[in-house]
Amino acid sequence: MSADLPTPEPNPESRSLHFIEEILEADRAAGKHGGRVLTRFPPEPNGYLHIGHAKSICLNFGLAKAYGGATNLRFDDTNPVKEDVEYVDSIREDVQWLGFQWKGEHYASDYFPFLYDYAEYLIQQGRAYVCDLSEAEIREYRGNFHVPGKNSPYRDRSPEENLDLFRRMKAGEFPDGSRVLRAKIGMASGNMNMRDPLMYRIRRAHHHRTGDAWCIYPMYDYAHGVSDAIETITHSVCTLEFSDHRPLYDWFLEQDVEGRFFQRPLPRQIEFARLNLTYTVMSKRRLLQLVQDGVVRGWDDPRMPTICGLRRRGCTPEAVRAFAERVGVAKRDMVADVGLLEFCIREDLEKRAPRRMAVLRPLKVVITNMAEGDAFEVEVANHPDDPSMGTRKLPFTRELFIDQDDFRAEAPKKWFRLAPGAEVRLRGACLVTCKDVIKDASGAVVELRCEWDPASRGGNAPDGRKVKGTLHWVSAAHAVKAEVRLYEALFTQEDPMAVAEGQDWKTLLNPGSLETLAEARLEPSLALAQPGERFQFERTGYFAVDPDSQPGRPIFNRTVGLKDSWAKLEARIG
Repeated sequence: MSADLPTPEPNPESRSLHFIEEILEADRAAGKHGGRVLTRFPPEPNGYLHIGHAKSICLNFGLAKAYGGATNLRFDDTNPVKEDVEYVDSIREDVQWLGFQWKGEHYASDYFPFLYDYAEYLIQQGRAYVCDLSEAEIREYRGNFHVPGKNSPYRDRSPEENLDLFRRMKAGEFPDGSRVLRAKIGMASGNMNMRDPLMYRIRRAHHHRTGDAWCIYPMYDYAHGVSDAIETITHSVCTLEFSDHRPLYDWFLEQDVEGRFFQRPLPRQIEFARLNLTYTVMSKRRLLQLVQDGVVRGWDDPRMPTICGLRRRGCTPEAVRAFAERVGVAKRDMVADVGLLEFCIREDLEKRAPRRMAVLRPLKVVITNMAEGDAFEVEVANHPDDPSMGTRKLPFTRELFIDQDDFRAEAPKKWFRLAPGAEVRLRGACLVTCKDVIKDASGAVVELRCEWDPASRGGNAPDGRKVKGTLHWVSAAHAVKAEVRLYEALFTQEDPMAVAEGQDWKTLLNPGSLETLAEARLEPSLALAQPGERFQFERTGYFAVDPDSQPGRPIFNRTVGLKDSWAKLEARIG
């Protein structure tokens, strides 16, 4: 490698280069493209980006950065029927949130005049023709994997006639769907994509950027490679489903035999395996259906695999980037375990999330040997391993709330939480012993009567007795009432698309994917928490403030839970 070329940034985990890095290394060693690297991320603005797109974003931007290059953001806006400015804006926001900045922002529509001129050139070279077959007839003439296609009866029109018809298509003389422009390659090709593919169709639709200036629009397979070449992209990194399209990508560019249109060397398309996630669907069409059917509250519902959904749930961009790195780059389609994503989120939030106390399912505790007006403050660390986060003071009063899950009227073995006669530590405050249990008419426990050891202030007994259980708590008089939303997987089956014949994939939706707790009680400092802020609720999990929050009435989304050894043990016993 030339000494003046930047070397890839070191990976935090020692590993060998993946196959795309090997290609870039070889190209740079050969001096191809002058050693430069320019990638692109080219989403179609017809929906919101999801975790699979995040993997592609991280790869394209990461490769360019590692090799001292840059990445373009290009919107593939060649289908005005499905595209919208809303999606353009959301894509910009998602890419920036992930921590990346593009070199140039481009649109396929920027190149409509160029694409049209190059199409005319291909017609003049006898490499494209106007076809009058209907959509159904084109499908029939194409054949299948076992039967070769047959030529369109319009295939042998002269370049002059094709050029005239194409210009009249552009002028709007023909109705939608009546004619298309096709590449003239060969109907016997074993690759179906090469059987005289469509280049242009007539479609009178208002475009979000060009308005009504055009009534013909280029097809993706034509526009994509040409757009890459216009921008002098060096490496066009895309997902594996485009591997069969690569010969067509190359064909369109290689027809510029005189070098009039494109700079050499031409871009190189490289395919990698797309990312799928367990208990999740990634299809934009199916995600849109979930939104339209009201299964979820919108594209940014925290149960959705969209980037905006992950952001609303409380996921950090650092966690997504770490996940993309751990998944790696492969040549075969793969399914990543959602547990790996949760691990990356938990690992990141463990370091950055300040601790707070929150009782999700309140159970009242009255300390009977404390006077009515007695109270004191408890000082606790905001992070046990990061002194720079400081401390905060919490009010401790006679009446408290603990979580219902921390009490058992009949304690099983190895139960170190509260039970009749049991002594526990209230985090940072003192030791208390349960003396009495108050139940309502239905037999449900509604209040615990406890006694505290005044000598144990701070949480430890002066006589050195050992107390294993430590509970979180909040003062009843000072607690902030909040709504807490607990999210689980959206589907009950690891692969929601692996349904039996005739079965609707939506029957696999998890009815318990959202549980809303309307009576949670939080420590006073959380009253001022702002949307997007993240916290660890001690002994419970990581939570983020939802945008729906109102002053004095916060709403929290559970991002990911903590490991709970007792819950796992209890599940096995049950």
